[in-house]
Amino acid sequence: MEPATVAPLAETVASLLPRARAELAELVAFPSVADPAQFPRSDCEAAANWVADALRAEGFQDVALLDTPDGTQSVYGYLPGPAGAPTVLLYAHYDVQPPLDESAWLSPPFELTERDGRWYGRGAADCKGGLIMHLTALRALKANGGVPVGVKVIVEGSEEQGTGGLEQYAEAHPELLAADTVVIGDTGNFRVGLPTVTATLRGMTLVRVQVDTLEGNLHSGQFGGAAPDALAALIRILDSLRAEDGSTTVEGLASDASWEGLQYPEEEFRKDAKVLGGVGLIGSGTVSDRIWSRPAVTVLGIDCPPVVGATPSVQAGARALVSLRVPPGTDAAGATKLLAAHLEAKAPWGARVAVEQIGQGQPFRADTTSPAYTAMSAAMRAAYPGEEMQTAGQGGSIPLCNTLAALYPDAEILLIGLSEPEARIHAVNESVSPQELERLSLTEALFLLKYAADARG
Repeated sequence: MEPATVAPLAETVASLLPRARAELAELVAFPSVADPAQFPRSDCEAAANWVADALRAEGFQDVALLDTPDGTQSVYGYLPGPAGAPTVLLYAHYDVQPPLDESAWLSPPFELTERDGRWYGRGAADCKGGLIMHLTALRALKANGGVPVGVKVIVEGSEEQGTGGLEQYAEAHPELLAADTVVIGDTGNFRVGLPTVTATLRGMTLVRVQVDTLEGNLHSGQFGGAAPDALAALIRILDSLRAEDGSTTVEGLASDASWEGLQYPEEEFRKDAKVLGGVGLIGSGTVSDRIWSRPAVTVLGIDCPPVVGATPSVQAGARALVSLRVPPGTDAAGATKLLAAHLEAKAPWGARVAVEQIGQGQPFRADTTSPAYTAMSAAMRAAYPGEEMQTAGQGGSIPLCNTLAALYPDAEILLIGLSEPEARIHAVNESVSPQELERLSLTEALFLLKYAADARG
């Protein structure tokens, strides 16, 4: 792209960074975990209202808080573009993961804190920073001649919970999110400074498994050794989900696909994942195979007595929350059935097993040959001098992508964002790189200019 186009936008984006930091701090301050069992619903409602106010302040029309079927709110707004210009949908989500062990944070999780050149706080990268990226790009364009496309913004309120509220709402109101191109601001660069679009996402299924063996707990001295222990049964069931090398083994589910494209060197992965010395990685194949092309099971939690306060008892019941990441090419609904059947079949001693589905999302594969990808490649080349756009996969799930692809089969879908490995999303001490926020905001502004120009021919 021409320097005369890039330089003014780059200067504007740089000048907007202090405002971006201040607004991100305001947004991070809302503990907007979309689970009323952990945080009050009012925290999410306050965050949703902040987003709505921000869109109104930028001149968006039809700004609305959408009450989605899962009991949460998504925020919508529309900014008209020039006559005949294409429409681009920009996506982010304001709900966040819970902070986990707050004592392990080096600074309060809901207080944006600058440290070692990064901004720390829950949601800073995933995905409140994504919304700030969108706003900064639009402001830079408005200061340099105007936004060249029509823009719809949708900011989801329950993405992290996987409860499907926005997907269901979109299916019931298919005209609302219709666009020529969709930019999902919820992924990230392969690493800081390497511009990356995400071409594939694993899907996800989430189930709760309950194991029962007795009418009530029993004294382990009086009955232990003969009474079937529900917790021990659950442990055996969960252990059956992995092979000796740690590979996921759900009966009937293929787990041998290979990733063709950008590779993730094992030593780099170990560093990014902060694997302890002497501890091996699990699974087989390349790291890219394992995290982008194959299923992966994770036990997210177990309900059982805590160590502190435990009594000498044989447990009558125990339950676990199990996540299964599903690679592109595998139907998530079919994988859910296979997972449930596996859990039930592996129950020892005739233990009673009940499996309840909690959430589900299909995997996604983008068409990287589309015109929007050509425009994004040019934008990334200009915003990251000396670097070319890379195409990678991502092990995480964004269920909305498949909903949008089904509703708008002619729309192009691109995935970018701030969640590079150093961001440590979903973990303690999540952070965002302000340099990445600056460069990706510039990237998005340049993309919208290039995309509009290409559409005009």
